[in-house]
Amino acid sequence: MQQRDLVIIGAGTAGLSAAQHAREAGLDTLVIEEMAPGGQTLTISELQNFPGCGEGVTGIEFAMGLEKQTRSFGVEFLNSPALSIEKKNDRFIIQSPKDDIEAGAVILATGSAKKKADIPGESELSGKGVSYCATCDGPFFKNKRILVVGGGDSACDEATYLAKLSSRVTLVHRQEKLEARAALAEKVLNNPNITVRLNTRVAAIRGEKKVESVILENHTPGGETLPVEGVFIFTGSSPRSELAPQEISKDKEGHIITDEMMHSSLPGFFAAGEVRNTPFRQLVVAAGEGAVAAMGAARYIAGLNGEN
Repeated sequence: MQQRDLVIIGAGTAGLSAAQHAREAGLDTLVIEEMAPGGQTLTISELQNFPGCGEGVTGIEFAMGLEKQTRSFGVEFLNSPALSIEKKNDRFIIQSPKDDIEAGAVILATGSAKKKADIPGESELSGKGVSYCATCDGPFFKNKRILVVGGGDSACDEATYLAKLSSRVTLVHRQEKLEARAALAEKVLNNPNITVRLNTRVAAIRGEKKVESVILENHTPGGETLPVEGVFIFTGSSPRSELAPQEISKDKEGHIITDEMMHSSLPGFFAAGEVRNTPFRQLVVAAGEGAVAAMGAARYIAGLNGEN
């Protein structure tokens, strides 16, 4: 069994920021990530509002740079899922298929997962025209009719990307105005390749072997059929907090509740990024929370070692 000062689960912006600051604090740090480092940044077409990014970089470029920077601090990575976390006395046991790790503190930075919209036909046609990642699947729909569902930051960012691939993008949103940041919303509203339909919901996705059309409901009795080949859904996310021990306090949506140092109700267990009850879900906020969590973990471990 490996022995570590700190284990960070999740290699998104929060997790990698935490890893860098933990190493600066002298902690023997291991990052566990089952997928590629970068988290949701890998699905961002262009990142423009992160300090130091200049006129913008792709999410993949940002993620690769962040991983390279983190490795330069001497942080070690374990490419594996974490199966469970259990606290025994003053130590945490993290189980994975590759190895079990014992650590003095844990930072959970697993982020969130895209929510399904529960639209009839969505599950049946997932991967057959229904997608949750424009940068992953958008090129398959070049010059085709595309529908984007949602009105927040993700929906507007992805619609802007898809509008570079097709001049026939329609964005539908249930509310009377877009909920994205003003700059993102303005981009969408002023894009000639995007038609915005507000106060509209998708009642069904239709198709036999692939997406062929959607039924839209607004003020039209019985709904309106809109032919499309691709449906991209961005209707929010759910925290990936299932690994947290049961005794940890969460809000009604499952976000881990922490104090200002990102410390949960279980001593030695910290959370950062979208998995915690953060008021703002932005990359720059996740990076800051990761740094704070690392400092909190360093302070906690120093206390365990009688150094406070």
